[in-house]
Amino acid sequence: MMEFRERSNAKELMDDPHMDPKLFKEAFKDINRCNNLLGGYQITIDAVMKLIKTTPKKSYTILDVGCADGAMLRKVADALKKEEIDCKLTGIDVKEEILKIATQLSSSYDNIDYVQGDLFDTSLPLQCDILLCTLTLHHFTDEQIHCFAKRFADLAKIGVVINDLHRSKIAYVLFNLFSIFFIKTRIGKLDGLVSIARGFTKNNLKAFAKQLPKYRHSIQWKWAFRYVWIIKPAPIN
Repeated sequence: MMEFRERSNAKELMDDPHMDPKLFKEAFKDINRCNNLLGGYQITIDAVMKLIKTTPKKSYTILDVGCADGAMLRKVADALKKEEIDCKLTGIDVKEEILKIATQLSSSYDNIDYVQGDLFDTSLPLQCDILLCTLTLHHFTDEQIHCFAKRFADLAKIGVVINDLHRSKIAYVLFNLFSIFFIKTRIGKLDGLVSIARGFTKNNLKAFAKQLPKYRHSIQWKWAFRYVWIIKPAPIN
């Protein structure tokens, strides 16, 4: 059993830029199955709905950072369509092969598109109402997270929704058991454990939030072993 006092710096197999796209596709099936069974998608959807209620508009622009196969965007699009809320959704990722998968899976959604590129590329039109970051933040170091969180907050007019893993021994053990029955790929099993070890405690997230004093922050624990961190612009006096 690894230690959980500090965030692990171990790399995930899916971080390999040369990984076979077919393996990505199978691994995404595992990740999406977990999110469906354990309510991971709903955490983000609920947070998006709360932000929308605070700022009524005719239409919303939503950006998903590290969008992977676009599953989160499709879930949000479905939820907003059900509520008759107009939205335009964009996913950004650095990996071209992943975005090919996302584009194919989202072909029936005329309000979702994808951009390959760097979040810090100022030539890209990335300003949005709401920015999503789901199971992506833990891929970065603490130093990188400070830069990314600031960029997120600068891009989002209404708010940022970060949904990521709670680092704990209990989560690690339970995922080991869960993976026996519900995770089909070796990558999914190994990367799931590494992801938990790279996850966060509430104090970790509070420390990141303190580095953005000009914004309002909400950090809440959610089942199953997730934290949702919402960043909103401070009210103008």
